[in-house]
Amino acid sequence: MQSFRHSLSIAALLALSLAGCASSGLKEGRALLAAGQAEAGIERLRAGLAEEPGNIELKAYYHTQRERLTGDLLLQAQQELDATRFDVAEALLQKVLVLHPENPRAHTQLANLATMRQHQQTLQAANQALSAGRLDEAAQVAHLILAQAPGHAGAQTLLRQIQALRTPDELSTRELGAATRKPITLEFRDASLRNVFDMIARQSGINFVFDKDVRLDLKATLFARNTPIADAIDMLLMTGQLAKKVVNANTLLIYPDQPQKNKTYQELLVKSFYLGNADPKTTMAMLRTLIKAKDLYVDERLNLLVMRDTPDAIRLAEKIVAVQDLAEPEVMLEVEVLEIKRGRLLDLGVQYPNQFSLLNTVTNQTATSSTVGAPVVTTNTTLSPLPLTVDKLRHITGADITMNTPQLNLKKEDSDVNLLANPRIRVKNREKAKIHIGDKVPVITSNTTSTGVISESVSYLDVGLKLDVEPSVLMHHDVQIKMGLEVSNIVREIRSSSGTLTYQIGTRNAGTTLRLKDGETQVLAGLISDEDRSTASRVPGLGDLPLVGRLFSSQRDERSKTEIVLLITPRVLRNDATRQPALTEFRGGTENAIGGGLAAPFVPATAAAPQTALPAAPQSDPPAGDGSVPDDASIPPAPQIPPLPAAGS
Repeated sequence: MQSFRHSLSIAALLALSLAGCASSGLKEGRALLAAGQAEAGIERLRAGLAEEPGNIELKAYYHTQRERLTGDLLLQAQQELDATRFDVAEALLQKVLVLHPENPRAHTQLANLATMRQHQQTLQAANQALSAGRLDEAAQVAHLILAQAPGHAGAQTLLRQIQALRTPDELSTRELGAATRKPITLEFRDASLRNVFDMIARQSGINFVFDKDVRLDLKATLFARNTPIADAIDMLLMTGQLAKKVVNANTLLIYPDQPQKNKTYQELLVKSFYLGNADPKTTMAMLRTLIKAKDLYVDERLNLLVMRDTPDAIRLAEKIVAVQDLAEPEVMLEVEVLEIKRGRLLDLGVQYPNQFSLLNTVTNQTATSSTVGAPVVTTNTTLSPLPLTVDKLRHITGADITMNTPQLNLKKEDSDVNLLANPRIRVKNREKAKIHIGDKVPVITSNTTSTGVISESVSYLDVGLKLDVEPSVLMHHDVQIKMGLEVSNIVREIRSSSGTLTYQIGTRNAGTTLRLKDGETQVLAGLISDEDRSTASRVPGLGDLPLVGRLFSSQRDERSKTEIVLLITPRVLRNDATRQPALTEFRGGTENAIGGGLAAPFVPATAAAPQTALPAAPQSDPPAGDGSVPDDASIPPAPQIPPLPAAGS
């Protein structure tokens, strides 16, 4: 027995010593972490866990602190990598591996660190190429970086910069050089298009490329004196039903002005309209009607409208959308409702009894037993209304008749009640707004089924002030308001035979349409309820006597008057200021050329019906002193190639 006790003591001492060691490792590790020595604290906890792998508390604390510290270091390392401070990031990742040598994220980032440094050097070279204007080279490098690291922020930023620099060139239409603005004089009558274009090419230096379907043997008549070369070319194209496409600064492609050729040669643009206020489907229908646009797409999630059309149609669509995509006007309605109630009550006179009752005395005797055995007789006397029988009426005495005591009424009341509601509500243009100030009165309805089951339902009735308004903002800061006013109150309660409680509601309604200026106040009054009641209770005969009759009567005069006054003031918060002709009127082109065309149309000439030459301007000298110059001094001589054929030849 003693040996067994000795063994238990040794086992207990061994367990206490081991627990002391484990507690010492946990305590020292916590102290080191609290002192800011993360590596030493985690190492001490790891050593204590190796000594006591079964200590659950030590194991949980070790893993929790290790994950917390490594998570903070990895977050800092990622921030340093995003800021391209690779040396600092590498040092932080090495600390992570000291705390957690098996951390996969730290190993991955260290393995990619060399690639990130190479990308940074390549990106610097791409930025230098961008600064030198070599956009294609910079874009190629950015795409190469994104192919290896799709989320590289620097490469994405570089691509956005390149796109911003390319956008003006992509959106701008090709135009002829400044030499085409020089004036030229052309006079041709029934000349072939080949000779005309040849003459213009020699005079201006413009290269012409013709579509295979252009008939250069057609005749053209053109008289353009002192006209810019570009305008003269447009005139010639209109007379021959031709169209042009600018290839470069000194080259034009000429093709027939036909729908199929326009589809082949006209360049299209894609424009995205992010609408802030307009409905995209309504805008799409409008553009299809006005511009005849076909390639339209609507994204209702983003309130986006995408259009693909010619540059002229895109420019016209921008103007139309700018006019339509406007914020709806808003109005702040300041409402004041005043209910003026006056009451007068006068109750004066003597109220005499107007009825009497006959009572019957009923005596009841009850016998009960006592403790000593002798019966005890108890007598109860009650008074009950006497039944009206002839036998009972023969023995009526004064003690059997009761009546009310006369009352003297001396009462006068004056009451003035003012109820004011001053709500303010903000509402959008052509939207309805409601104001309710009052109570919801419950109304209980009972329903009995065929089986006799009674069920009750509760509905609520609005009682008080109800105001419905619908404003419409017009031009010149006018506001049109459709208004409906209802004032209701509970007159009395009505209880049915089954116990259901209902109410009698008194209402006053007014509905109108107003047109007010911004800030103008309109007063609506006249909803008057005037009630006058007079009640008299008199003793027959005596109450009708003059003067003395007031002693034998009671007079009650009651008068109440209620008036509702409504004041409403609209204040326009956001008005549509763009409805002006200068902003809503612009050129829309022709029926066949949306958004394009010349300002003044020209009549085309045909080979079957040649036009006659315009009469020449008079060559006489101007009057002295007017400062004008003769025509032959300002216009160069007409070209002599090809020679003009004689009229009618």
